[in-house]
Amino acid sequence: MDADVVVVGAGLAGLRCAQALTEAGRDVVVLEASDVAGGRIRTERIDGFLVDRGFQLLNPAYPAVRRWVDVEALGLQPFGAGVAARTEDGTTVLGHPVREPGLVPGTLRAVARRPKEVAALARWAAPLLRPRRGTSLSHVLASRPDVDRRTALDAAHVDGLLRRVVDRFYAGVLLEDDGSTADRFALLLAWMFAKGVPSLPRNGMAALPAQLAASLGDRVRLGQPVQAVTGTAVTTDAGTWTARHVVVATGAAAAAELTGLAVPATKGVVTMWWAAADAPDTDLLHVDARRAPTGPLVNAAVVSRAAPSYAPAGRHLLQGSALMGAGRDTGEASMRRHAGDLLGTDPTQWEVVVRHEVPDALPAQPAPYDARRPVQVGDLVVCGDHRDTGSIQGALVSGQRAAEALL
Repeated sequence: MDADVVVVGAGLAGLRCAQALTEAGRDVVVLEASDVAGGRIRTERIDGFLVDRGFQLLNPAYPAVRRWVDVEALGLQPFGAGVAARTEDGTTVLGHPVREPGLVPGTLRAVARRPKEVAALARWAAPLLRPRRGTSLSHVLASRPDVDRRTALDAAHVDGLLRRVVDRFYAGVLLEDDGSTADRFALLLAWMFAKGVPSLPRNGMAALPAQLAASLGDRVRLGQPVQAVTGTAVTTDAGTWTARHVVVATGAAAAAELTGLAVPATKGVVTMWWAAADAPDTDLLHVDARRAPTGPLVNAAVVSRAAPSYAPAGRHLLQGSALMGAGRDTGEASMRRHAGDLLGTDPTQWEVVVRHEVPDALPAQPAPYDARRPVQVGDLVVCGDHRDTGSIQGALVSGQRAAEALL
């Protein structure tokens, strides 16, 4: 027998699973097909720029991150706690009143003209705004109707500019613009956004899985594509590994191929990264809140204003992200034009750094909301964000649950 447990996949779920098992004294081997740990979280260095594989952020408020990650060592660089919404009349900025006091006057002006919209939005978020003392967040969410986000917002009569801001913001977070995600998951994310500011590590998003992998040392074996699994054996191109238990910690598609397990559909994103000599002085996420958006982007940002380490001195890094799907225009020219429009600047001199297409960026999270799919599947253990919530939090928690199933 080669190990107590063989973990297939060195993404966040597999790494956390292996960590927990190792901490409990188990002999663990992690097999990863790629040349680097991290799964879908990757960072490239191109001409002095750091570019993640698809625009993604880390929210330090996630309980799993606070518990199992050395957050301080990541050197987080926070984005502004707010959103800049492009409207027919210009740009409206909505900011967190405590974390962004400089944005309070503009935020107050924007909401003061829309008391009915504010009241409706408060109705939607009411359980989070007024939780009963001693009531857990999971209990609060479970008390909500198990419907999709669109249905819940409609029921609360959320409309107008604030509805468009919410919809367009969530389009970039959930990678859907039809409101099909479970409302309970959307509210969970709203709670986390209220508690923490999404950020980027000093050395890119890949620093997160790299930190977890470093704690495992040579237990992580790279360049080991897996062909088949059973409850006690893993077959690779180089041979067969035997173990008391096997954990499949791959992405949804690979998990389905290896186990025959039904897994959620995935959501895709296209991210264009551009370099510029100058850029608007904004560290906010920018969205199109016009009644009819004028381009394909779900968001745009001057990444280097929030995360200076992502660009070399004297240069700036910008990004624009669009949803993948049939009939969607994700050509570079239309994405560039829309990004310039959202950021209020001329994009003609921007230089393309790289284009990322990530068809499996997130698992779909439709209603009914099923945040804790079983990790024990026959004689295998399966983990990943497709078994929990589609997030960094979900991936880490799923890995922990998988480990606990074997302890």
